[in-house]
Amino acid sequence: MQLHYGLEELKEIDWTVVLPILMPFIAIALVLIVVALIDLYRHRKTQEHVLFWMIIILVCNTIGPILYFTIGRKGGAAR
Repeated sequence: MQLHYGLEELKEIDWTVVLPILMPFIAIALVLIVVALIDLYRHRKTQEHVLFWMIIILVCNTIGPILYFTIGRKGGAAR
């Protein structure tokens, strides 16, 4: 019984079956990132820590934009 999986198993995956399942998630993540970056750019004058939020949005792919919209926008709107 083999318990360790390596890169060889990736060659055995039928990507034509997996890719249509993953594409909506990838598209939603990209749209979230783009919308968050556009919103951050538009409110850069009133927003605090613009560079910090840009790094969070880009590094934490799906969670970063969600954090920005829930936490980050409140910091700029308080002024």
